[in-house]
Amino acid sequence: MSVDLRTRSDEDLSAVDPHAFFSTEFPTVLDARQELLEAGAARLRLRPFSIEIEGEIWSLEWESDRVRVYPGTLPDAAHLKLTVDELTRLVYDQCTPMTFFTGGTLDMPRGGLSDFLDWWLVLRAALDGRRLHTPGAVTFRNRQGGRLELRRAFHPDDSVEEMSHFLHEAGFLHLAGVFADEEMAQISADMDRASSSYHDGDGRSWWATTADGTRRLVRMQGFDQCSAATAGLLRDERLLRIETLTGDGHVHTGLEQNRIEALMKPIGVVEGISDVPWHKDCSLGRHSYECCSLTCGISVTGADASSGQLRVLAGSHRALMRPALVRPGSHDLPEIELPTRTGDLTVHLSCTLHMSQPPQQRERRVMYTSFRLPSKNPQAAARARARLRAVREGAYTTVSQEPSHIARRELSA
Repeated sequence: MSVDLRTRSDEDLSAVDPHAFFSTEFPTVLDARQELLEAGAARLRLRPFSIEIEGEIWSLEWESDRVRVYPGTLPDAAHLKLTVDELTRLVYDQCTPMTFFTGGTLDMPRGGLSDFLDWWLVLRAALDGRRLHTPGAVTFRNRQGGRLELRRAFHPDDSVEEMSHFLHEAGFLHLAGVFADEEMAQISADMDRASSSYHDGDGRSWWATTADGTRRLVRMQGFDQCSAATAGLLRDERLLRIETLTGDGHVHTGLEQNRIEALMKPIGVVEGISDVPWHKDCSLGRHSYECCSLTCGISVTGADASSGQLRVLAGSHRALMRPALVRPGSHDLPEIELPTRTGDLTVHLSCTLHMSQPPQQRERRVMYTSFRLPSKNPQAAARARARLRAVREGAYTTVSQEPSHIARRELSA
């Protein structure tokens, strides 16, 4: 099995001609891949959708069992405005509806993000040859062919083959007791000491406001530069063995110019980003260029339902579904809580939907680092990731509420 889902290279990118795309290219591929679309698209209850590009309008409509493309607008259609460059990036999977939303550039005179996300699923199914998710399409089997027990934790001395199989099937992994309490206590103390070297607006930290009006440091980037214990941990075989779990040649590279981040999860955040709602790590684009990477969380403190634990949607890496803002009741995949103790690791694939619950009774501390597939074009990929990072971090510094609050308003509209 492989989690290397890459099908595109940055060298493939070329400007999309809107007229040619909507009049010929897209209808042709819709017809060719009708079987991949029909069952999943029927469940979406798609609203007619008009796309305006530099004054020219094309409309999409679900009719009986297939998508039709028309020139001009349709009555009561949602209306999206794009530039040619934005259409090109959307077609080539360089961005998603969430890119426009989080970056503050979503231009929809009528309708909303929910409409855009549903039609984006149709676009991706047709252009990428991926089947839209339908209930029962994702099953979970152990190595013997029986039912896989999803609510389990592995230990460092467990079979690598078992862990690898579980990760491929479920899209996540919980490793218990990897690091000692004393090691994590040292790192926690380093987090306290290093916090004074970060300041609001420095470009290498995230901040949030709690209900009492206090500005709190919630994320320290490049933390290995502030903590010798953390730098040593990044060379530790107990962590680096994660590279071997997929067989795809993953290497520990950390985040872009940021090998590891230290997070503090305060209680009662009302502004800024601390606890992130359901999303895939590829929710801003580039799934077909970089997935699946591995994100590894190191529990500096334990976490449970009252202290900001991670939750995952098992099998979502194998399903073409919304990359964020997943609607309640819109899926059949199991939601799995991942309570951890100090020193535990969590691993999830970049295509696995996950979220962090807001702490209610106790704050949480955790570090995140990543393992990437060997890059086919390191320079082009780095430039593209930098663009996405600028969108993400620029939006995070300007939003007045958490995305979860904005998303709830958007989805109820």
